[in-house]
Amino acid sequence: MRSRILLAGAALAAFGGSLGSGFHFDDYAIFSDPALTSPSGWLRLWTLRQTRPLTYFTFWLNYQLGGRNPAGYHLLNLALHVGAVLLAFACLRKLLPERVALVAAALFAVHPLQAESVDYVWGRAMVLATLLSLAALLAWLNGRHWIAVAWFAAALLAKEEVAAFPLALAVLEVLPHGRGSGSKSEPRPSGSGRWRALAAMLGLSLAAGARAIYATAVTPGAPAGVQAGIAPWHYFLAQGPVIWRYLRLLVVPYGFTVDPEIHVPPLWLALAAWAAIATLAWAGWRYCRWIVIGLILLLPSSSIFPAADLAADRRMYFPLLAFGAAAAILLSRVKHRSLTAATLCALALAGISRTAVWNSDAALWSEAVRRAPHKVRPRIQLARAVPPEQALQLLAQARALAPQDPAVPAEAGKVLLAEGRADQALGEFGRALALDPRDARNYNNRGVALAALGQTEAACTDFLHALRIDPRLDEARANLRNLRSRQAP
Repeated sequence: MRSRILLAGAALAAFGGSLGSGFHFDDYAIFSDPALTSPSGWLRLWTLRQTRPLTYFTFWLNYQLGGRNPAGYHLLNLALHVGAVLLAFACLRKLLPERVALVAAALFAVHPLQAESVDYVWGRAMVLATLLSLAALLAWLNGRHWIAVAWFAAALLAKEEVAAFPLALAVLEVLPHGRGSGSKSEPRPSGSGRWRALAAMLGLSLAAGARAIYATAVTPGAPAGVQAGIAPWHYFLAQGPVIWRYLRLLVVPYGFTVDPEIHVPPLWLALAAWAAIATLAWAGWRYCRWIVIGLILLLPSSSIFPAADLAADRRMYFPLLAFGAAAAILLSRVKHRSLTAATLCALALAGISRTAVWNSDAALWSEAVRRAPHKVRPRIQLARAVPPEQALQLLAQARALAPQDPAVPAEAGKVLLAEGRADQALGEFGRALALDPRDARNYNNRGVALAALGQTEAACTDFLHALRIDPRLDEARANLRNLRSRQAP
């Protein structure tokens, strides 16, 4: 019990500051989705096009209980993380000596790599999916294999990125007592049906993968799959260096950013990175299975299925369980326990510091601008957190970096419109539309500016055009309805 209290306290100390935070980036999508804000909307979450219905259901619950108050959203994220930490310890102590399991769970609890998943409301999907996967792992280790299948099915409904969990489980079965693994020697419960249960899990993973491919293909503007803006081969080339970036942050927790500047590397560099990863996996296979498990858990997000964001720290949330176990085994060989304690304290302080950055949009995106000086999106996001004149300066810098990016004039138009400069906003929205006439949001934005200038017929035309492109754009539908209600008298 004492160990569990210490672990829960450490997790709360590292990330409890998030309770005073607000919303960031994609968090605002919660309030633009009518399914998440209407009393009966939860029924619409369970469709084939929604790959994470369980996570969205928790957003719906948050909204029904607390509306737009961010405290409730962050409280649930924090509670899920504490639950994941306690389940991680329960699983690890069945696989590792008690002290090693405690250190591994502590690393999982406080490492600043976890901040993005815990402090970012939208990162909840990874925390919830990991919690349910750990419930599956505990059931599996207790010999309840089909109960584990059920927990894993729920995990896939939270986030499909845990799809490689059955492969990690297979490594635990194939290498139960690998040399240098630090494993306990007592046998675990087994049964003739465990391989059938494992096959069922793999089938669920394949179904979740097929569902993700379908959903990203048919959802306008999806940031993954065929609409990610990057080919699978190029994405694969980029992921070799990205994985090494994750491992570097694991060992040297400095240089974090919500929006890292990642490029597709030259072929020779990408192949060298993947060759080094293969060497690491080979060494792990021989000496420490936890390294292999960590790399396997990264596969769904760091292989060939493309995403618009080439890297995101929250993708390390579940894999950190395995890498933390490998680190704990290494630390257990150090005679001075004070070094282990000092390492954990330093990581907890880094987690607290990272959470402080996440507590402010201005701090979060100012850091991103510094760490990615040639990237446009951090400047656009920072422009939303600073006064209008400073925002326009940032957007002018972004325009110089990417003159053909329609997001820049679209954001400039929003700033000008909020300042009551509708005529200038109309010009910016027109530029965005000229750069990307297939984006329904550009028609909607121009319609808003036209309506502000009193050109109601032209505004109606733009809103209708936006809905023809994307019938699910509820903002355009609401704008059209409001405009027609004003015209009715």
